[in-house]
Amino acid sequence: MAVSNNIIATVNFIALICSIPIIFTGIWLASKPDNHCIRSLPWPIVFIGILFLLLALTGFIGAYYNKQGLLALYLFCNAALIVTGIILLILAYIVTHPSGAYAVPGREYDEYRYMGYSEWLRDHITDPENWGSIKACLASSSICKKMVWDSYSAPQFFASRISSLQSGCCKPPTVCGYQYVNPITWINPTNPMGDVDCILWNNDPNQLCYNCDSCKAGVLGNLRKEWKEANIILIIAVIALICLYLIAFSAFKNTQKTESKK
Repeated sequence: MAVSNNIIATVNFIALICSIPIIFTGIWLASKPDNHCIRSLPWPIVFIGILFLLLALTGFIGAYYNKQGLLALYLFCNAALIVTGIILLILAYIVTHPSGAYAVPGREYDEYRYMGYSEWLRDHITDPENWGSIKACLASSSICKKMVWDSYSAPQFFASRISSLQSGCCKPPTVCGYQYVNPITWINPTNPMGDVDCILWNNDPNQLCYNCDSCKAGVLGNLRKEWKEANIILIIAVIALICLYLIAFSAFKNTQKTESKK
């Protein structure tokens, strides 16, 4: 096997091994309780990892067995993945950049405005068709129930760092002026007209604020946070693909020159 092919095979063998953590990261994200109700979130990461693995495998086989046609296909697919990855990064940034989070005086946790998130997220994630199943999933999950198990006093609850889902779906907005009983039981609002969600709040554990815009905002807030983390993996993958492409292209050109001199 030529030296150039040795380089391509070695680099792609390393890439093949590196693709495994990307796939497992996607699976890990899918297993997180916060993502249980939005099944589509982690699978793009798994898909990227699988593509990365297949690409590295193609490059390794093409180099190891000196299949020039397979190496040419590898380079083409690598370039296509780089372009696709860059486009995805730009789109993900545009979609996830707006944030509906805002600070509340006297509270350690943030609250969330539905209209603060991008129109694309609102239309595709929390549209009426999707929201029914997401809401049912949230109601049947332990996301809100486990807050009661922690037995917060009011000062402890107000000083806690609850998740965006818990902030938006498990309690009423602070502006409503509800009195705290426990994390999912609130009574006697002093400002029931302060927000449209104030009248939607219900102490029934199966309802809570699942019909509220604040709950939709909490879901989008969680989605935004997870995608920010996923973008880091995508950035690393794109940089790795660019490095692979440059090394493989240079080695491929050297192989072609060697072949033409024979």
